[in-house]
Amino acid sequence: MILNGYLNTNGGLTILATNRNYKKFIIPIAVALIIWLATPFRPESVSVVAWHMLAIFVATIIGCITQPLPIGAVAILGFTTTVITHEIPIDTAVAGFGNNSIWLIAMAFFISRGFIKTGLGRRIALGFVRIFGKKTLGLAYSLIGVDLILAPATPSNTARAGGIMFPIINSLSRSFGSTPEDDTQRKVGSFLTFAEFHGNMITAAMFLTAMAGNPLAQSLAKSAHINISWMGWFIAALVPGIISLILVPFIIYKLYPPEIKETPNAKAWANEQLSEMGKMSLPEKFMAGIFVIALLLWVLGDTLNIDATLTAFIALSLLLLTGVLNWSDILQEKGAWNTLTWFSILVMMANELNVLGFIPWLSKTIAVSVHGLSWPLVLIVLILFYFYSHYLFASATAHVSAMYSALLGVAVASGVPPLLAALSLGFFGNLFASTTHYSNGPAPILFSAGYVSQKDWWRLNAILGIFYLVVWLGLGSLWMKICGVY
Repeated sequence: MILNGYLNTNGGLTILATNRNYKKFIIPIAVALIIWLATPFRPESVSVVAWHMLAIFVATIIGCITQPLPIGAVAILGFTTTVITHEIPIDTAVAGFGNNSIWLIAMAFFISRGFIKTGLGRRIALGFVRIFGKKTLGLAYSLIGVDLILAPATPSNTARAGGIMFPIINSLSRSFGSTPEDDTQRKVGSFLTFAEFHGNMITAAMFLTAMAGNPLAQSLAKSAHINISWMGWFIAALVPGIISLILVPFIIYKLYPPEIKETPNAKAWANEQLSEMGKMSLPEKFMAGIFVIALLLWVLGDTLNIDATLTAFIALSLLLLTGVLNWSDILQEKGAWNTLTWFSILVMMANELNVLGFIPWLSKTIAVSVHGLSWPLVLIVLILFYFYSHYLFASATAHVSAMYSALLGVAVASGVPPLLAALSLGFFGNLFASTTHYSNGPAPILFSAGYVSQKDWWRLNAILGIFYLVVWLGLGSLWMKICGVY
């Protein structure tokens, strides 16, 4: 952190704390210069503009990881550099902010705000605890069930985990005398926290609108002429998703068992909390009805010829008309505007790399190196690389931005059925979070609460990562064959 100062009107010095760290610019700038200065040695089939675009894109991605400035500010710097160096005309660059998949993310951020503001998300969670919370394992399933219900309309898995689920888990754990402060976290808190992390990850992989990186993958696939619909994503993820939701909490229960197996007080606690909330308010009822409408339109979108982004706009319009949200709520939803900004820029850059020919060249080059391998083996190798390279990333979305297009191109060039490749990479753009305590947005929120040690977090994730590879790549591919994906 760097402290800046300025003289105020009274002659005193006002100190401003900012999250700028200029030393973190060194690596992205150095990498950009190395790639840029290597222009004379680039492959003959790659144009100068494409090579320079690569330098700026890689530097921007690294900047998003090191974060010398907030990720949105880093993206703006990359955008400005791209235009000022004449790699892309300003009209082309600005057009990137019109990407409908990214507006879908922003709209769904606003919709998720309604769940938090009205308290509907909390009421649903408490209702599940009251019904299914007699045993600790049942409590975990009930909390994950809430995440499953909220996931389709909550593109920020961070908001789901941090804004709705964790406050309930934390309060519930403390009601059972399970706190990190007095070293009693293993009573119930550790198990519930880690189970929610994985439940959140699985539900994020099941719905196109459940995590911000999913529409990004959809957009990048579309630039490769592969169309993924909301319903198509859901059907393909349904079987491996359900298997994971059933088995993963049980596996965690066996590998990382809570000390308290029975939770008879959970129902009374939930009743007390619901009593304090009172009867369901009119805004909550509106929120529930609008959520159902949005979900139906997403499911039936292909049949009714209603785009998923249009559905999100319809839902937001209804929330504004009914007063569930007001315009100040929209303006204050910083996560949505921040995501809209940097996502748009990264997608624009990735698309331009494709248009300028770099991604096709890279894909063909890697495809040549795996020539002779059967396409199933190629897909396995690519997914394994995609998954385990996530140890180097602190953002799932940055990882998707950096690698999705290139790996998809390699897969298709090697004979992997296009939609199978696009969906598999899309699913693992969530599941590779089963690695570190900084792997995605929810990870640092849940980890920093202190219920799970870093050693246990990494150990359990390593085991469950193998489970996801077997279920989603093995059984998942078989299921996609049955339902006609390829």
